[in-house]
Amino acid sequence: MEIPVIKMDELHGEKRSETLQLLHDACAQWGFFWLENHGINEDLMYKIKGLVNKQYEQSMEKNFYNSETAKNLGPDNVVSNVDWECSFMYRHQPESNIHDIPELVRTTLPEYAEEVIKLAERLAEVMSENLGLDKDYLKKAFSNPSVGIKAAKYPRCSHPEFVMGLRGHTDAGGIILLLQDDLVPGLEFLKDGRWMPIPPTQGNRIFVNLGDQVEVISNGIYKSICHQVVPNKNGSRLSIATFYNPGPDAIVFPAQKLTYPSQYRFKDYLEFYSTTKFTDKVSRFQTTKMIFK
Repeated sequence: MEIPVIKMDELHGEKRSETLQLLHDACAQWGFFWLENHGINEDLMYKIKGLVNKQYEQSMEKNFYNSETAKNLGPDNVVSNVDWECSFMYRHQPESNIHDIPELVRTTLPEYAEEVIKLAERLAEVMSENLGLDKDYLKKAFSNPSVGIKAAKYPRCSHPEFVMGLRGHTDAGGIILLLQDDLVPGLEFLKDGRWMPIPPTQGNRIFVNLGDQVEVISNGIYKSICHQVVPNKNGSRLSIATFYNPGPDAIVFPAQKLTYPSQYRFKDYLEFYSTTKFTDKVSRFQTTKMIFK
């Protein structure tokens, strides 16, 4: 099966209807897709990838391999409750933590975030249109969206069979836009009961997946899909994921009445999600429905 590819420039012109349908099918049947011709500056994309790689090599890699997890990994120490991951989180809005992230990326990450926000807003508009809602429905539902970037490396692993790069989960938030490695694989999505490898990026593609809140707001028409990262013994994988999420005080509810929880504050859901991230999504929704009646 070929992962859907959406060409953003074709949302204007004679292929608009065809592209809208392709996007709708990708959101409803897959929950993830590739984006091409998205408008993010290509030089900026290459620059941020280079800076994150440089930060890892200069300041993070040695500490990671000196950790107890890395030193002890092997047949006698199979790791099941941690991830083979080295990362930092940049919060862009509503409150920035710019002074807490590495100095090397402090100028470029905010610039990249602003570019990705524009893309996320365009996606939110056409997704709303596809759902038969007002063009600005998703953006308004997110209520002053929160935006953050997780910059991660999944280090080369000599025993990948004994640990996960990132354990299987769905994302808590809204629209996730991923700039990833162009050489090293590892990301996998659960499709029709089987793990589907996501190949390294070609050119300047952006990989998009949907979070739990889009599934709730769309009444389950669009799906958040379980995914994981498997470590690689031949190289370290780069991942720069931008999360376009509801604001902390956004009241999340289905656009029409269905079986999902009626409404809740996103920050309350996020607190619950933090302790249930690696559990089944359906069970999480059912529990959320009982908690937030």
